[in-house]
Amino acid sequence: MVRRRQIYEGKAKILYEGPEPGTLIQYFKDDATAFNAQKRGTISGKGVLNNRISEHIFVALQTIGVPTHFIRRINMREQLVRQVEIVPIEVVVRNVAAGSLSKRLGIEEGTQLPRTIIEYYYKDDALGDPMIADEHIACFGWASQDEMNDIADMAIRVNDFMCGLFAGIGIRLVDFKLEFGRLYDGDFSRIILADEISPDGCRLWDMKSNEKLDKDRFRQNLGGEAEAYQEVARRLGLLPEDSEESAVLDLDSHRKKRGR
Repeated sequence: MVRRRQIYEGKAKILYEGPEPGTLIQYFKDDATAFNAQKRGTISGKGVLNNRISEHIFVALQTIGVPTHFIRRINMREQLVRQVEIVPIEVVVRNVAAGSLSKRLGIEEGTQLPRTIIEYYYKDDALGDPMIADEHIACFGWASQDEMNDIADMAIRVNDFMCGLFAGIGIRLVDFKLEFGRLYDGDFSRIILADEISPDGCRLWDMKSNEKLDKDRFRQNLGGEAEAYQEVARRLGLLPEDSEESAVLDLDSHRKKRGR
């Protein structure tokens, strides 16, 4: 397809002008970052896998009534999405103690939480995405109370659905990050789910072995990042051996080995 004007480039994706007003093309990169981009690298084929996994989850969420920005997948690395005004808040849903929660509160990683926790972080790379409370959001006008009610309700619905989805393929959903945006219709706006849902923004552990199948493999120098992402895609039924995506990933892997 004809390359369109670039609107924005983030750590894992690039947004381009869409073919119609109110649309964008979301391109998934292989770049990997951690610790607020202090650690950088590449995971071969990550963009292809995240595109397919995120498509699969967003389509499934739409079928249960969760509104999202996703329209359709264009090719192996791009999808067509609705243009939204991103709410500057990262929503983190936690079911199991891990990552910063374990460090902050001294809770052993892997501890099942008595109840699901929703945390909010202000989206600002320069500040390191600091954790915030409802009072900060209201005080600085980042979102209205009605919008935050919608965000919290959707976050719980997404969590309930995804816990079941991943449990069905032997994966424990430890925690995950969500982003939301305002979709405008004239002067009226409503909150919808945006960005992506993939192993980049989820902690996913094998239920039997507790093997990590997400970006923690990159953060913690565990190796096998590409294989972990592929395993998630295979269990979701998205990566049959004879698929075009599988052939591309095999080629990427072959090139990477030759370059060593």
